[in-house]
Amino acid sequence: MSDEKNLRIVIVDPNPLRTAILRDGLREGGYEQVIVVDSFLDLEGRLQAIDADIVLIDLENPNRDVLEQMIRVSGANARPVAMFADSSDAAMINAAIDAGVSAYVVDGLKKERVKNIVDLTVSRFNAFSRLREELAVAQSQLADRKVIDQAKALVMKAKNISEDHAYAMMRKVAMNEGKKIAEIARSILTAAELLK
Repeated sequence: MSDEKNLRIVIVDPNPLRTAILRDGLREGGYEQVIVVDSFLDLEGRLQAIDADIVLIDLENPNRDVLEQMIRVSGANARPVAMFADSSDAAMINAAIDAGVSAYVVDGLKKERVKNIVDLTVSRFNAFSRLREELAVAQSQLADRKVIDQAKALVMKAKNISEDHAYAMMRKVAMNEGKKIAEIARSILTAAELLK
């Protein structure tokens, strides 16, 4: 994320008093680009049009409709989201976290705390983003390993050779063609499927 002064922060709250507290806290915290959305109507479309870096939502009573919009927004273009709520409900907190909310703050709307909450929200969002990326890499590597093992088994059977020899042959072809071994393995599986 860019430096704090250039972050575009959106406050979503129909209550002007709560909005003023958040806006003042953000400005005192050094955030200059603060945009207020005073309605939950078409929240998804409005947030996409604004292209916010951070979203702060203040709700008296969070509801499923708003959370569903947050799930769609998080899926389309993930960004740090902090939700301020007046009540604590374990099911709603879990739903908010599932919706991509990085911080769920209960009864914590004080302008002195806003900057710290924004910092925490960004930090948690970044930590979860790294975890999601690591998980995606691990899943991809696992899928590649599975494909390589399947292709290796086909080569072993077709050529009547050892596992090490089959892998060495696949690796050599990959190197000669400037491809990854998983790509060669997928080609072998595709060819085997055609020859059935």
